[in-house]
Amino acid sequence: MAAPLPHLPRSAGRAAETPAPSQESSGDLAPFPWLAQRAPLLPPAVPHSQAGPRLGPDRIKKKELDVLAIPSIPNPFPELCCSPLSSVLSASLLPKATSRKKQVIKVYSEDDTSRALEVPGDVTARDVCQLLILKNHYVDDHSWTLFEHLPRIGLERMIEDHELVIEVQSNWGIEEENRLYFRKNYAKYEFFKHPMNYFPEHMVSLSSETSGMIGHTQILQMFLSSSTYPEIHGYLHAKEQGKKSSWKKLYFLLRRSGLYFSTKGTSKEPRHLQFFSEFSSSDMYMSLAGKKTSGTPANYGFCFKPNKAGGVRDLKQLCADDEQSRTCWMTAIRLLKYGMQLYQNYMQPYQGRGGCSSLTISPMRKGCLRLNTHGSPTTSQSATSSVAIHRTQLWFHHKISRDEAQRLILQQGLVDGVFLVRDSQSNPKTFVLSMSHGLKIKHFQIVPLEDDGKLFYTLDDGHTRFTDLIQLVEFYQLNKGVLPCKLKHYCARIAL
Repeated sequence: MAAPLPHLPRSAGRAAETPAPSQESSGDLAPFPWLAQRAPLLPPAVPHSQAGPRLGPDRIKKKELDVLAIPSIPNPFPELCCSPLSSVLSASLLPKATSRKKQVIKVYSEDDTSRALEVPGDVTARDVCQLLILKNHYVDDHSWTLFEHLPRIGLERMIEDHELVIEVQSNWGIEEENRLYFRKNYAKYEFFKHPMNYFPEHMVSLSSETSGMIGHTQILQMFLSSSTYPEIHGYLHAKEQGKKSSWKKLYFLLRRSGLYFSTKGTSKEPRHLQFFSEFSSSDMYMSLAGKKTSGTPANYGFCFKPNKAGGVRDLKQLCADDEQSRTCWMTAIRLLKYGMQLYQNYMQPYQGRGGCSSLTISPMRKGCLRLNTHGSPTTSQSATSSVAIHRTQLWFHHKISRDEAQRLILQQGLVDGVFLVRDSQSNPKTFVLSMSHGLKIKHFQIVPLEDDGKLFYTLDDGHTRFTDLIQLVEFYQLNKGVLPCKLKHYCARIAL
């Protein structure tokens, strides 16, 4: 561990970037550049036919020295070759010699189907999502997301919409079998809509510069500001590097300058705080199998991994006691790391997609797509209506376990109303409605009833009856009934 920090500032703003010197002040655009520059004219080459007898090596060296000794001749027209504007003019008149280099990436879905895409080097995660949405005629509800999956160490993270996909892949090791996954994530920007669900009052402290009561919306504004910050604090389990099962529960504090832990209880004095991690040179991942791979004390692990390729020894691993605590920590760290960029990502679909609206699809070869950056996309109404017709079937999952249902809902976001219907493993003739509410996953049994020779399905012991599962789901999409909230987002396994 690092030595205790001698002093921690109350409010650490972002370092101001030094503006690059402008061309006007650099001296390159002096009023009369030819007064200070003289380009020597090279002596004319002697034609081969007029050349004298062949010279030996020593005479050739002497002749070269004689040529170098010739005094330089002043250039009578320096403005034609020395003007700083000449390169600009020639660059604008000449056509571009090279275009953006393209690479092929492979994107997977939850059912392990994949699709190859040929994309330029500066393609963003949002661009890739838009391309797959258009190709597969999916409904764009702004929740489609690209994920980075690291199976060898059991980690996964959401790739932010603005991140460059090729840059993410460049950090992978040659022997690693990492993947890019494409699926929905309803919780991606949910904290902008309902911040009070993500920042419980007992985990948030305001700086001394802020006085009076402040709402959750103001807390978000403080996260996006560079002058103030809300401090996140609470207990987390930290793993000692190099020891698989050595976990220690410590009191952590998240400040703009980084993540710290206290060496003496809950003390926030600078002499008791030790630096744990900063975020500019690392990415934050969620642990998929923490108990198995790292011996986490609970199933709510997350960690920080350096941007460059590295193994388990380079990870800084943490574990929360519950999902609400982990969500609060991870959301706050995302806001501190990306700041206003996250808000711009959230607002971009509502302001017009910018570069994403210029995506078109062109054939390349079987099983592969090419991403272009010209033209405008067109989607057929028949394809959209086809999705609407089959939408009612996407929430049904045949013969999956309770753990698998929880994993699917967790992957697609613990937003109120994310749901799926599955077969019951304990009762073969019944079904189970699994849904998320309050950052928890709850399960409700759908019981079949027979009345007057007809079969019905119910969630409330027969008070409300439905002839089939589709009718039941459509009812609870419009009515809360006995459920904690309405069914809002179906959890589906899509195929690419």
